[in-house]
Amino acid sequence: MEVSNASMYDGSTACGEAVLMARRASRKKKAILSGSLHPQYIEVTKCATKFTEDITLINPPGVYLVDDLIDQIDEETSCVVVQNPDFFGNIQDYTKLAEALHAQKALLVVVVTEVVSLGAVRSPGAMGADIVVAEGQSIGNGLTFGGPYVGLLATRQKLVRTMPGRVCGETVDADGKRGFVLTLSTREQHIRREKATSNICTNAGLCTLAFTIHMTLLGEKGFRHLARLNHAKTVQLADKIAVIDGVEVLNKNFFNEFTVALPIDAAEAIERLADMKILGGVPLSRLYPNDPDMKNRLLMAVTETVTEEDMDRLVCALKELVK
Repeated sequence: MEVSNASMYDGSTACGEAVLMARRASRKKKAILSGSLHPQYIEVTKCATKFTEDITLINPPGVYLVDDLIDQIDEETSCVVVQNPDFFGNIQDYTKLAEALHAQKALLVVVVTEVVSLGAVRSPGAMGADIVVAEGQSIGNGLTFGGPYVGLLATRQKLVRTMPGRVCGETVDADGKRGFVLTLSTREQHIRREKATSNICTNAGLCTLAFTIHMTLLGEKGFRHLARLNHAKTVQLADKIAVIDGVEVLNKNFFNEFTVALPIDAAEAIERLADMKILGGVPLSRLYPNDPDMKNRLLMAVTETVTEEDMDRLVCALKELVK
């Protein structure tokens, strides 16, 4: 992408801001949210757009292919919001979707909930995305019971004046030394009032500093190596789980998260694993409590911190639970 702003609260609020930004830029009223977008991002976006007169079309939960979303685009569409890898762990190429949207003068918004994936997965910008939002928590920042996190938002140069938050520009001072200044700031407290293009921005300096230190220590080579480690370990665990009788890995491709179908209630399985001091994943019924299809499904994640011993303990425990 060409421009990144300097101030978003977290990935979910950045997603809400991206939808509002797309509506300002396109002057159209219909935003389409993929059903494979993180459900909490959907809820925050609904909240952010609650008092607009526009239409937000939210697809039911599930895996949506590019053609499914293209069929929903019309002349009133301002943007389509997708996630890559999606909430269920699947990876797609959204180039065709971007082309279809651009033909209707609409925008593609790509959400990245795991920023480490950008070290391995094709970038949203390379697919033609107009706005990219991401959560940077996993770089340098602990979970700390849910925040504050590191919200990222990037876009194309032509959309910079519709962007929320702040933009810092490089310049030189009176002595010719390199420096940075606040070039574009559209916050509410800056006189703009109802013309402000931002309502969920913050400046969590400590989180930003931790993120910057971690990224500096990694460098590009280290960042790509970290992504490869995550993926390799995830493949290793998925292969071990796939051979358990009655258990099915539902993904054809993934980065470091994948969805598993169990022959038993996933929430009960997680509770029993927790009793064994094993954190096995997130039962999808926790996030989709009214969807019976999610009752036996489990979202699992692997990072570079997981050892082979950890994997074997989990696999052995799962075998016992599903006997």
